[in-house]
This record gives sequence, structure tokens and C-alpha cells, in this order.
Amino acid sequence: MAFRVIPRDIKFVDLFIRSGQNLAEAASKLKDLVDSFDRLDERIAEIQVLEKAGDKLDHEIGQRLEQAFVAPFDREDIHDLTVKLDDCVDYIQAAAESLVIYDVKQPTHEARQLADILSRQAAQLSAALAKLEQMKDLSGNLELVHELEHEADGVSRGAIARLFRDRLDPLEVIKWREIYLVLEEAIDAGEDAAESIERMVHKRV
Repeated sequence: MAFRVIPRDIKFVDLFIRSGQNLAEAASKLKDLVDSFDRLDERIAEIQVLEKAGDKLDHEIGQRLEQAFVAPFDREDIHDLTVKLDDCVDYIQAAAESLVIYDVKQPTHEARQLADILSRQAAQLSAALAKLEQMKDLSGNLELVHELEHEADGVSRGAIARLFRDRLDPLEVIKWREIYLVLEEAIDAGEDAAESIERMVHKRV
């Protein structure tokens, strides 16, 4: 009887590609929700389905990591990237749900800006993950992820400053400050995911 001395190669890139696509779709749906602001329950339900799909992908990556004798990337980096992608989708769901929880009547201009930045950032992450196996031409996508995070910082600071400058009702200030925070956390998680990809690439070069 022949025994396999070296375990079969267990791929992770295909799952990361699917995770990136799932993230990009969730971010795009959040942008559509904020832009149109109609059919809220239906749109939020679609994002919730994507969040559950992301959880399944995370679980599958974890299982593959346990089965892999030799992983294609550093195990800690695989785990870290998985967590950051999951965090980003979780924050997208939280942002969508918060619009209903806080009984928002109409999104602010800054909320639309942040949702747009998040959608563009997620698209760049998805594109970078699609190039992970070849390890080529990722830098441009990842640089854009960082630039978009810096852009979001400026929008978020301006948004919070306007809450106080316009002397809004205190409840409105609390509500929008929380929503902006969740959107910013989603964008920060996207940048963290980009940094995880960068570490994976640098260790393989």
C-alpha cells in the first residue's frame, strides 16, 4: 500500500477570492441602500445573507488551515486576513442595520460619501485578492485602499465637526456619531486587510 508522504496542496487563494467578492458585493449593496434609501428591510436582508456567506467562507478557510501540513502563506497571516475581511463585512451589516435602529429619515451627505469610499475600497481589495496567486500587480490596488482610508478620515472628521457646528439635537448628534464610527471601522478593517495581504506578499517575494 502506498502512503502519501507529502500531503496534497490545499489552496486558500480561491476562498480568499470568494471572500473578496462577497465583501465587494456587501459594500456595493450598502452604498445602494444609502444612495436610494428605499426598501430598507429588503436591502438589509440581502446584506445579512452576504454576512452569513462570509461566515461560511471564514469557517472553510479555518478548516483548510487545520488540514494543511504546509500552508501557502504564513498561518498567522492567513488567519489575520480572514478575520479582517470578516470584520469588514460585519461592520457593513452593522452600518446598514443602524440606519433602521436609529430611525434615520434620510442619510447625510457624509454618510453617502463614506459608503461610497467603502464600496470603492472593497472593490480594490477584491481585485488584489484575485491577483494573490500570481503575486503580481497588487501594489496599485493596495495603495488605493490606503488612500481611500485617508480620504475617509477627512470625511469622518468633517462630518463629526458639522454635527456640533450645526447645533443639532443631542440625540441626532449621538445617532450620527455612532453611524459614522461604524462606517469608519469598516473602512479601517479594509485597510487592515490590505496590510495583511502586503505581509503575505512580502514574505513570499
